[in-house]
Amino acid sequence: MINIEKRDKINIITFTVDKINALITDEIREEVNRVFENGGSKVIIDLSGVNYIDSSGFGCLLSIMKTARNNYGILKFVNPEPSVMQVLETLNLHTVFEIYDDLDVCLRTLR
Repeated sequence: MINIEKRDKINIITFTVDKINALITDEIREEVNRVFENGGSKVIIDLSGVNYIDSSGFGCLLSIMKTARNNYGILKFVNPEPSVMQVLETLNLHTVFEIYDDLDVCLRTLR
């Protein structure tokens, strides 16, 4: 479902699915929230390859962001597919999430 790669002290999360929907949001939330159990964690969620996110998926991402903030962590997003970015903009979530087009640029903001 998700892969977690560590670069320096930054966790990069990628997905092995192309849809984030109600069927998998609980599992995603649990796995990502586990990363934030250690206060001050830095996490990048790489959305490349994810072509569809439903309302429960966006709710899951907002929940993860809340967990990050509550644990003094940092959460950023990178590489959203055009269809996902369009929905993020429609919902004005691009003003809530920190979103980057390039992983290397995003990594530099966390070092």
